[in-house]
Amino acid sequence: MGPPFILYLDGAEYAEEMRGLAVWVGDLLLPVYGREVTSQQPWCPRWWEHLEAVARLHGLWLAWQELTDPTAGPSGPALWHRDHLGPVMAELRSPGGPFAGCKAGAHRPKQPPTVEPYGTQN
Repeated sequence: MGPPFILYLDGAEYAEEMRGLAVWVGDLLLPVYGREVTSQQPWCPRWWEHLEAVARLHGLWLAWQELTDPTAGPSGPALWHRDHLGPVMAELRSPGGPFAGCKAGAHRPKQPPTVEPYGTQN
């Protein structure tokens, strides 16, 4: 069984997993796949403050670990690029994605939609 999904962790376990994810994002993902930041392709310099980004990037990292392992076979990396990297980066960097409004040197916190408690009626 692989490592647990980051949203299931808290405290020291969450912090440790975040350290590993931050190293992977900073040392591999962005240097290789991080394209120029524009208003149409935003990236937040404080990506770890966007829980959606953390969840998506963690899933991408878990898939990378699995599909770049030699036991994944020779097509593993191609599957990672096709099935994981493209879709995740497109969602994160879309103009309406979690980094909308963020730019180099400027993080903008997002407000989730208002949700009424289940079972309430007017």
